[in-house]
Amino acid sequence: MNNKEFTAELAQLTGHTHKETAELMNSLLTLLGEQWVEGNTLVLQGFGTFEVRKKGERITVNPATQARYLVPPKLALGFRPSSLLKDKFK
Repeated sequence: MNNKEFTAELAQLTGHTHKETAELMNSLLTLLGEQWVEGNTLVLQGFGTFEVRKKGERITVNPATQARYLVPPKLALGFRPSSLLKDKFK
């Protein structure tokens, strides 16, 4: 399912127009992105936890040339599903 299909399905379920639903989704994603940039954690009951994780620097090797490179530290978004969600997929 892509974004357009998801928006259409959500609009049908909620009774809103496709345009209204798309605007709401864009606002939600913008808000979530701002929170994650600040380093905040988002917990959705029954779904899971989104958190910003710090990955340290590491050394990687190019397999073709055997050259070693230092990969700088970075922030990555991580997801940990809730136990309810895990149980649905067993």
